[in-house]
Amino acid sequence: MYAKKTILCAAMWGVVLSTSHVLAAVAPDEAAKLKTTLTPMGAEKAGNKDGTIPAWDGGYTTVPAGYKNGESRPDPFANEKPSFSITSKNMDTYGDKLTDGIKAMLKKYPDSYRLDVYPTHRTAAAPQWVYDNTFANATRAKMVEGNVWIEGAYGGIPFPIPKSGAEAMWNHKLAWVGEATSFAFNNYVGTPDGKLVLSVRGYNKAMFPYYNKNGSLETFKGQTELLRVWMTDPPVKSGEQFALVDSINKPRQAWQYLPGQRRVRKAPTLGYDTPSDINSGMEYYDESYIFLGDLDRYDWKLVGKKEIYIPYNNNKFLQKDVSIEKQLLPHHINPDSTRWELHRVWVVEADLAPGKRHVVPKRRYYLDEDTWGAVLADGWDGQGQLWRTQVALPFLMPDGPFVYPNLQWSTYNLQTGGWSGVGATNWSNPSYTFHLKMLTDAKSGDFTPEAMSGEGVR
Repeated sequence: MYAKKTILCAAMWGVVLSTSHVLAAVAPDEAAKLKTTLTPMGAEKAGNKDGTIPAWDGGYTTVPAGYKNGESRPDPFANEKPSFSITSKNMDTYGDKLTDGIKAMLKKYPDSYRLDVYPTHRTAAAPQWVYDNTFANATRAKMVEGNVWIEGAYGGIPFPIPKSGAEAMWNHKLAWVGEATSFAFNNYVGTPDGKLVLSVRGYNKAMFPYYNKNGSLETFKGQTELLRVWMTDPPVKSGEQFALVDSINKPRQAWQYLPGQRRVRKAPTLGYDTPSDINSGMEYYDESYIFLGDLDRYDWKLVGKKEIYIPYNNNKFLQKDVSIEKQLLPHHINPDSTRWELHRVWVVEADLAPGKRHVVPKRRYYLDEDTWGAVLADGWDGQGQLWRTQVALPFLMPDGPFVYPNLQWSTYNLQTGGWSGVGATNWSNPSYTFHLKMLTDAKSGDFTPEAMSGEGVR
């Protein structure tokens, strides 16, 4: 009996030690690597041994002469040509650097889908105050309440040297993309038989109190993102609005305004695996921006880091001569308008937690090491069959400075052939604008149910 108790106590103590290791911030000597071998955001500063990934040298922060905030960002690599292309015919040669989802796309659409691979440019950057906060977070931020929420983080990447999958996913959730932004969007869905249909057109505002450069950890109230979305087209969606408030320490708050009802309702279903009506139910709410939501439905495993081909520096997609017809093909994003590069990514696997439910029981995410943003993701169904894959297009925003890792994304149902393309640009419409800019007039009151009610229209 004594031996059994001893073994049981030892096992429990091991769990405690393991949990403490996950929850604890890193020691100062390990955090010091952020000023030597690691970038200020926690990526490996050195290039790879083959020379195909260069060393990080500070990122790309050159704002073109005459550029005005809010205009389409120029493509600094417009004159580069692809080094090679990956197709269904040669994909086995590069198989160790491709995700399961990308391999499936190459096989499913052998005549139209390909990866044009360009030289790698590590353009990600951030202001010095974000670097300073990231360094401070390394030794003070920690996971709490069952590794779902965090505390002790503000104004930077919370876990630049992650020890768990949940920490890495919080880095994704809190990737640096400015203090407040606004942009218009055109979302389309593709049917299995190859028809493209406008799902919704609209615009949004987002404010990130977590990244208020004039704030501090002591004054921070816990809100990470305030998001408000207006729909303008098609007519059946015109006038609809919703608002979300995400935080580091409590579940999402959400409200929805429906013109037909002329009232604002609390909307607890705007999350997790609720089909997104913005994209005609082709994806789930937590698939926005590859992953947007709370972490409590899954157990998160940090698999490690590897080199793979991912979309990167896709400013060519945003140019005014790239019409929607040049952006979207019947079954997927147009490869002609997409740029792929070799980068290091963190791999995070999500398995359904005991007692929880989600229609996608297993998921795998690929986080760009320089931005921490998820760029690719795969999902499996309850029978263990690959079901879904997501592809984001990171854009270079030197006026931020930042690389926005997942402003435009696509979600593909590999079993049915349906898909959604979010964030297409429509420069052929004279009234269209694509403003991704810092908002000087954004205030927290814009994101309340009262604001939606006051501004609602039939």
